[in-house]
Amino acid sequence: QAVPAGSHVRLNLQTGDREAKLPDSESGKSDTREERRRKRLGKVDVDSNSFTSQELKKALAKMKETEKAERKAHEEEVRKKFRPIEQLKEEFEKLNVKMETDYEIMVKLIGKFNSSASTLDEKVAALYDLEYYVHQVDNAKDFLSMGGLRLVIDGLNSTEATLKEHAAFVLGAALSSNPKVQIEAIEGGALQKLLVILATEQPLAVKKKVSGQGKTVFVLNSTPYAQQQFLKLGGLKVLRSLFRQKGMETLHVRVVTLLYDLIMEKVLLEDSQHGDQMEEKIQQYRQVKLVPAVVEQDWCVVVSNLLAMPEHDTREKVLKTVGVLMAFCKERYRGDQALSTTLGLLRSEYEELAAEEQREGDKDGYFKELLGSVNSIIQEL
Repeated sequence: QAVPAGSHVRLNLQTGDREAKLPDSESGKSDTREERRRKRLGKVDVDSNSFTSQELKKALAKMKETEKAERKAHEEEVRKKFRPIEQLKEEFEKLNVKMETDYEIMVKLIGKFNSSASTLDEKVAALYDLEYYVHQVDNAKDFLSMGGLRLVIDGLNSTEATLKEHAAFVLGAALSSNPKVQIEAIEGGALQKLLVILATEQPLAVKKKVSGQGKTVFVLNSTPYAQQQFLKLGGLKVLRSLFRQKGMETLHVRVVTLLYDLIMEKVLLEDSQHGDQMEEKIQQYRQVKLVPAVVEQDWCVVVSNLLAMPEHDTREKVLKTVGVLMAFCKERYRGDQALSTTLGLLRSEYEELAAEEQREGDKDGYFKELLGSVNSIIQEL
């Protein structure tokens, strides 16, 4: 029997026979390198006599065409997914033009607002955009340094109601939590101009911006100096006059909230831990005669009368203010039969609403809290 090439042959000394070990591929264990190559390539006729040179050339040409077509398809797919570099460059250039700092944008907006060539709508639009930027403390300081605050304060004198409204809007945003800008605004005459707007005949929208969204409260509420200026300019009397003007009902709650903040500023400070700086501030507040002015101008009754309003949110704010005023207005309230009747009605209403809350599983609900405020006032009286 023929022995395959590469077989291992040995002589069996016991029998005298020659034995041959078959290759691993035939024994099923492992393949030779040649076998592995054949399996990888598949059934391929590698005999060079099987193909003519012409056939090989055609096969190679076909392979190149296929490769070229595949490359084209891939390039087309990439082109669909990604934009050309030239287009990207153009877009980045456009973006770079728009990448301005807040400071640069505010300079342009102030310029547009201050330009005599700008239309009324353009000026209003500039103020509207400025309000967005000056909310940030650092931007508000920049706004002050570039003269924007001065221009906006002057804008409160405009004959155009819409400019006054938006100027107050920007001013309120700039003053928010920014003591440096607040002091500059007061010294620049902002408080006086705001009070003039409230005291004179103006559209309701303008007065709303000044008393609420215009943040007069931020001008007044932060320092003893601000409160002193407020009283000196007759601010309390101006706010009192809003209760005599028709159509100003929506401002009443804002005024009461402001009054509450003014009084509580001093109360909270006195209850806090005293350091040297705090003690100095307390002494400054003691020089502000706010409470005597409140009592003298009969704010006790003005505030308590608002308990007759139907909105629970309004009543909540008024109850808080009455509770604060109780220390100064107790005798006035004890002789007020209308207040006694109103408090009795409120107690009955909130007892019922609080009981309904409890039945629904809310033991410490909103109406129970309001009932507690009402009962507290009744007990003090």
